[in-house]
Amino acid sequence: MLEDSNIEFKREYAADIKKEVIAFANTDGGVIYIGRDNDGNAYGLSDIDGVLSQITNSIRDSVLPDITMFVDYDIAGTGIKITVQEGTNKPYYLADKGLRPSGVYVRQGASSVPASFEQIRQMIKLTDGDKYETARSLTQDLTFRDLSEEFENKNIEFGENQMRTLGITGSDGLYTNLGQLMSDQCTHTVKFAVFNGTTKFEFKTRKEIEGSLIRQIHSAFDFLTLANNLPAKISGLNRIEQYDYPEEAVREAMLNAVIHRDYSFSSSIIVNIYDDRMEFISLGGLVPGLMKEDLFAGISQPRNEKLANIFHRLKYIEAYGTGIKKIMACYENLPVQPDIAVTNATFVLTLPNINHMPVVVSNHAYRLKSQYRHVIDYLESHDSVTNKAVQDVLGVGQTRAYAVIKEMVNAGLIAKNNYGNYVLI
Repeated sequence: MLEDSNIEFKREYAADIKKEVIAFANTDGGVIYIGRDNDGNAYGLSDIDGVLSQITNSIRDSVLPDITMFVDYDIAGTGIKITVQEGTNKPYYLADKGLRPSGVYVRQGASSVPASFEQIRQMIKLTDGDKYETARSLTQDLTFRDLSEEFENKNIEFGENQMRTLGITGSDGLYTNLGQLMSDQCTHTVKFAVFNGTTKFEFKTRKEIEGSLIRQIHSAFDFLTLANNLPAKISGLNRIEQYDYPEEAVREAMLNAVIHRDYSFSSSIIVNIYDDRMEFISLGGLVPGLMKEDLFAGISQPRNEKLANIFHRLKYIEAYGTGIKKIMACYENLPVQPDIAVTNATFVLTLPNINHMPVVVSNHAYRLKSQYRHVIDYLESHDSVTNKAVQDVLGVGQTRAYAVIKEMVNAGLIAKNNYGNYVLI
């Protein structure tokens, strides 16, 4: 016999025998002979029982996931024969090294060599399936300070049982990719860019938010709140204030980007803020089978179901599929509307700035119902208008006048002042 991809000789016990076991289990299986030289000749062990005890203890205590069911031991003359079957829960790795090349080994020819990161990912994918959030995390040294604090603040129990139920750990007790996303060691980020004007020619400020997705959501809300200006407009004696963007729309857009993006991509979520709009750019496009029109109908298939469930448990979202409908409702009857653009790899949600459309409203007004135009003409020469004045201007009854006023308020054309009358915005 000669050493090859399925046979390994060892003259005596050495600690690196567990690397050979891992390599065989991660590849096609094989046999390790302890007590033979490199040519396969019997060398003999002086204490077979002691060596066998060392080997079994080392493999049992040093290799994850549990590999013992795939390893058999036999006394062969003056040596030990270790038969390793190909494992079903790849990748197997050294417990003290983790799921990285220094801990994962594969067989190449007659040698056991460190696996590449791509080989490790492929083994995880073949074992755990294509679902990113349920696959084992490459990083197992995780902490959950932010998440624990969030659950505590919401008076929700959070411990090992809850982590398993939520999918933060798998059935093998190892952390999943979902766990990595919710951990303090999360490697994904959100990047913000604020520009002068309506193009990317001049930056005003940039910011990148790191940490657990919980920390990112809190920090993102804080940043977007600061970026959401509350300008005041004077109409006659009235001071009218209105945020650039409906707060509920901004909140839902940010949650949508975090919960539904494809985390198998390493790039960041991008939020671009211009004078006239906010753009939320997340990776992954739509889940296969969904069309853009489905979103407006409230039809949703979460890409990250377990992640969405955590945010649901924490009361950040009420139910699946309602975010886009809420955003559209915030802009109901306004002259400008949110826009959604989808490619195979990206999802872009754009919120228009309500206060950055004076020209749009003016041009739009001439295309509005003639009744709106008559009310606007009246207000251009008067400080305010009452329901009675609208009745007189339009020659309609009280009910119709009230309906026109309500429609114009919802459209962002007029607003009620401190005296209960209505003024141009």
